[in-house]
Amino acid sequence: MDGLQTTPARRVELESADGTRLVATDRGKGPAILIVHGGASTATSWEFVAAQLADDYRVLCLERRGYGVSDRGPSPHSIAAETEDVAALAATVGEPVLLVGHSSGAVVALEAALAAPRACAGLLLYEPPVAVDRPLGGEALRLARAQLDEGKPEQAMATHLQRIVGMSRRSVLLMRTLPPFRQILGMQAEAQIRDDEAIEALGVGLDRYASLDVPVLLLGGERSPAHLRARLDALAKVLPRVHTTVIMPRQGHMANFRAPGEVANVVAGFAADVLG
Repeated sequence: MDGLQTTPARRVELESADGTRLVATDRGKGPAILIVHGGASTATSWEFVAAQLADDYRVLCLERRGYGVSDRGPSPHSIAAETEDVAALAATVGEPVLLVGHSSGAVVALEAALAAPRACAGLLLYEPPVAVDRPLGGEALRLARAQLDEGKPEQAMATHLQRIVGMSRRSVLLMRTLPPFRQILGMQAEAQIRDDEAIEALGVGLDRYASLDVPVLLLGGERSPAHLRARLDALAKVLPRVHTTVIMPRQGHMANFRAPGEVANVVAGFAADVLG
């Protein structure tokens, strides 16, 4: 954990329960950590974190259906289908894994642990957008879907970022003026809005997580939108085995990019407790 490691990643191809072809990366040896990336990104968004963990752990990064080189899968998209994707990759390990999820990927990880708790030695959730007392997107999500269906993916993503994620209008406008970000917004819009709709379909409320018998670390950023911290606090009141809540100073929702070493240290500390 002293710096970025160079353990090479191996490409893994697998098939989920519904026949969807998935791709993951696999690096390192030892007890296994399985990472589920957030929306509007790919498994590469966690490669710097994974590289710093791979000296001591086997680290698998799932490329979620609809993102990167994994197949899109059938419609309608659902979180249940994604939990089967996680289960398929975890089954290749042969022993319980530390499951790490980020943003919408953290909702997938939470639901995967609920569906198969024995496959999960621990669960680290980085700001999952769970619906505490109201739908995740509501009218804003319906607007984003309409914009996407009208062939306006950048506008759909702007609606998602500003009205669902809670980014400032200025930040979203800046992203739309920078060609690399603008291209990403357009490319990832369909998968991101499908993510939002799948989370919304789970309904409102957290009571079903009260039975989850798995140690959990809740991770957040000091500079993240306030609603994400409120969602963490609500989960902390419901989950029966919260190990701790870590709020990273001077970080936001994308510390896996901005401070991968700090995130890796949190993951490694929790892994030492739950994986040995």
